[in-house]
Amino acid sequence: MATMVQTQLLPAITRPSPISPLVMKMKEKFLSLEIPLPTMPLLSGHTLGSLDSLKPDTGRVVPEPYPTPPEDQPEVTTWFLDTRTLWKGDNILTAEGAAEALSLVSKPEQNIITTKMFVADAKMSLGSALLKRAFISKTLGIPWKDVRIARKGNEKHGKPCAVDEYGRPIEGIDFNVSHQNGLVALIGWDGRRRQLYAPNGQIQGVFSPGPTEEDVMVGVDIVCVNEREGAQTTIDMEGFDGWVDIYDAVFSDEERWSMKYDVDRVTLLDGTVLPAKDIGRNDRCLQRNQSLTCVTQAGNEHTFSSELLIDAKLRRFYTYFCYKEAYIKLAGEALLAPWLKNLEFFGVRSPRPGTIARCSTHGQWGEEVDDVEVKLHGRTVDDVKMKIQSFEEDFMISCAIQGAVHGLSVPAFQKLHLEKDVLVHSKDTIDRKDSFMDMAESMKAAEVQCPDHLMSPWESRYW
Repeated sequence: MATMVQTQLLPAITRPSPISPLVMKMKEKFLSLEIPLPTMPLLSGHTLGSLDSLKPDTGRVVPEPYPTPPEDQPEVTTWFLDTRTLWKGDNILTAEGAAEALSLVSKPEQNIITTKMFVADAKMSLGSALLKRAFISKTLGIPWKDVRIARKGNEKHGKPCAVDEYGRPIEGIDFNVSHQNGLVALIGWDGRRRQLYAPNGQIQGVFSPGPTEEDVMVGVDIVCVNEREGAQTTIDMEGFDGWVDIYDAVFSDEERWSMKYDVDRVTLLDGTVLPAKDIGRNDRCLQRNQSLTCVTQAGNEHTFSSELLIDAKLRRFYTYFCYKEAYIKLAGEALLAPWLKNLEFFGVRSPRPGTIARCSTHGQWGEEVDDVEVKLHGRTVDDVKMKIQSFEEDFMISCAIQGAVHGLSVPAFQKLHLEKDVLVHSKDTIDRKDSFMDMAESMKAAEVQCPDHLMSPWESRYW
């Protein structure tokens, strides 16, 4: 007998979509952006205009493209802020006026600032955060609360950069900050890239393909020649050469030799300046508290303490140090750069100091030097410009720009007034209604992450 088999039809199973609704929404948002395509370059011998202009040139004069207006040329900005007279008090949380300034930075930045052990460090960290946000806001023309900062490459130690709402670095802008002993310095590059903005002020379609031939990187560093009390102790115990050799992993053998035995000048207590040619072989002295005598080419005899010679050499050491830090901060590698010792500076001259602030004079700038030669792995670096300038008697600030630097120059530093140049600007932009975020949301946005532990004694300068 035949057996009948009945087949039971099961209801179709609905499989979930492999893409979650959240991801799908983000994808739709991204695809809706108006992302400009790169402009195709004109063929040689062609020009825009009628169809006839697309034919090869046959001898007729082809008009040159309109030159870029001067105001659209890239430019470099240099600012500095003196926090020594700001936010008076023993605690940044209760310091005069600090609460208002703290409200202008993100929660992660506030946590970094308020957990500093010393109020002087907290003030410099707050000043750095304000300068970075002010530069990004002014350069991109966006409200203060829309400024977002992240790190390039390494999330903890990468160079800070401006990013859009998706965390993509914004092209055409670069900046770097440094602070030391109360001073905060910023150098910034504005490539004058025209960004695409939505009606609400949001930046759209910002791709980050990496540096291009037109990009410029900037770096800055501040040193204070009397910042390390341990230097004098080490020099007294092991000599100046012992102090220099502590940094044998940072400087090349030739650089360290020049630090030990070369000197630019020695300033005597009566103000007399002895150039290197008059000091003679006294430049071989490496100990303090010795009596030195030299006869100048004019026949004048001078006797002075070797402490003045060591001070001059120590100033020259910090000139090298300031140059090197400014250069390695171009890409954010800092003292972790594996090629650190292969980066060498030649023709180094320490700038003559300025004068201390007296009465109504708020600090005086000293000599500016911009003729140092830079070599990496023995080859001259041609696409970099550097300068160093002294401020007051003990500070030096070095700047570096690298990339498409033709026609660019590093301007003199502009001293900012906290209220007029920073706080007023932040209030004006916060009051604007074209922002896509409110203040509470901006404080929750992804911001710069600070390393939990400093990688080197100089890491704190980068913030």
